[in-house]
Amino acid sequence: MTLETFNHLSNEALEEQLTHCCGSSTWVKGMMKHVPFQTQEELFNRADQIWLSTYENDWREAFLHHPKIGDIESLQKKFASTAKWAEGEQGAVKQASQQIIEELAEGNRLYEQKFGFIFIVCATGKSAEEMLALLKARLPNSMEEELKTAMLEQQKITHIRLQKLLV
Repeated sequence: MTLETFNHLSNEALEEQLTHCCGSSTWVKGMMKHVPFQTQEELFNRADQIWLSTYENDWREAFLHHPKIGDIESLQKKFASTAKWAEGEQGAVKQASQQIIEELAEGNRLYEQKFGFIFIVCATGKSAEEMLALLKARLPNSMEEELKTAMLEQQKITHIRLQKLLV
């Protein structure tokens, strides 16, 4: 949709579209307060400004709106509304070997056990092997380091999804 179409969505439709981009209700409400946007640059700047003013509970809420990397079943069920985007973002996992998929599953399990949320990575353009390497590299992080890293990855994902929305 165009920016003009976006600016004229009903509140309900706007909230739904923004939630597809970032699952933080605080972020969505903040964005809705600033519609209409004059330019895409203004929209992206505001998206960053609002996101960077949110807190851990907002980040964790946003993380809940993502399937685990490589979890095709959850893509199809729980995340049906964003499955097409997430599947495209994680497309390289479909081409991965069974060993890589199993290592991703185990890494995801260890990550979630340690940090209490799923591994968040901007998967667009990354191979399954690259995502696995990132997961392994981030597992030793402290909770504070990892929350900040995941928050910044969510910001990248939000940008990509806003770009997809405004095609």
